[in-house]
Amino acid sequence: MHGSDRNRLPASAAARLSTVVREAGALALKSFRNSPKQWAKGKSSVVCEADILVDQFLREHLAGASPDYGWLSEESEDDPARLDAEHVWIVDPIDGTRSYLAGNSDWVVSAALAYRGRPIAGAVFAPVTDELFLASAGGGVTRNGLPLAVDPARHFDAARIAGPRRLTDWLSGLHPSVIVTPRIGSLALRLARVAQGELDVALAGGNSHDWDLAAADLLVHEAGGAMTTLSGQLLIYNCSEPVHGALVAAGRARHGVLIALARERMTELR
Repeated sequence: MHGSDRNRLPASAAARLSTVVREAGALALKSFRNSPKQWAKGKSSVVCEADILVDQFLREHLAGASPDYGWLSEESEDDPARLDAEHVWIVDPIDGTRSYLAGNSDWVVSAALAYRGRPIAGAVFAPVTDELFLASAGGGVTRNGLPLAVDPARHFDAARIAGPRRLTDWLSGLHPSVIVTPRIGSLALRLARVAQGELDVALAGGNSHDWDLAAADLLVHEAGGAMTTLSGQLLIYNCSEPVHGALVAAGRARHGVLIALARERMTELR
């Protein structure tokens, strides 16, 4: 790739991403609801053998086909070499591991290709419901091949919102008519529902990571929405610390209103 072509994904690579993510989801389904081995990771996270198997599969079939690209995954040891790579694969083998282990449907395989800090291709696949969300920079977003768009409305009457209780309570206090929907276990899927138009606003608390966000970030923006920090900043990926604070995703009109409110009331959100 040369010049501006570097921030576009060739059709062949997009097809490979779609195929690999579907195959990774099929691999995860083999041990789904079948009591896979699990263990604690850190103070509050859990990991299971399916996370590791899917991570290895994705690395072999994505990074293996593009050895000059960097790699960043929740379940791989971090390699600082990624910081020098213009292109980086950012993946979460199973986003929503707790839901996966509980036998629920709200978990996904998430994979994105970033170029100089922003995603240029993204795939979020929910194997249980057989939903494949795909996006490419400037190429739009689809769910199972059908194009998606966010809800363009500005008002919050009966707006469907989801996220951590602290943030949904804050928004409900400002707009009592909003409808707080059940929290979705996978953050990537919660954001994808905004791109789909099934949610009007998705909120994320602090301590989300690149792998939770990169693919879904592109989905939301390619559907005509916006996903930023509460101060309105775009996320930059593949930094030395791939961690982010509270976030909001919505159609551009609602997003603008929310960012203005958040800036006025930032002390309430800390």
